[in-house]
Amino acid sequence: MMNNWIEQLSNLRKGGKALADHNPAVVKAYRGLNEALGEGSALDSKTRELIALAVAVTTRCDGCISSHSAAARQAGATEQEVAEALGTAIALNAGAAYVYSARAMEAFGQFGENK
Repeated sequence: MMNNWIEQLSNLRKGGKALADHNPAVVKAYRGLNEALGEGSALDSKTRELIALAVAVTTRCDGCISSHSAAARQAGATEQEVAEALGTAIALNAGAAYVYSARAMEAFGQFGENK
């Protein structure tokens, strides 16, 4: 196992709470960006999360991988859909995306194990 993604997400949320306690305006604005995504009508939440997971791989953000793996699982994404979305990231970002796609697949799998 490369990482405990469930623990990663829990730690990210704890860190986020500490940030929100000390800089609530910035965290409120950040959350507003994410809430605005949900107001769109062209993409469903599963598609948005698949895109977000692919972008998380290309930006090499472990916190983003844990968060969007969990959200993609919750939105009903399948392992095949995740693998295909990550294929796009690999095609655009080559080797680094391949390594981080392996991390994202592991994260997605871990969130399915603890239902």
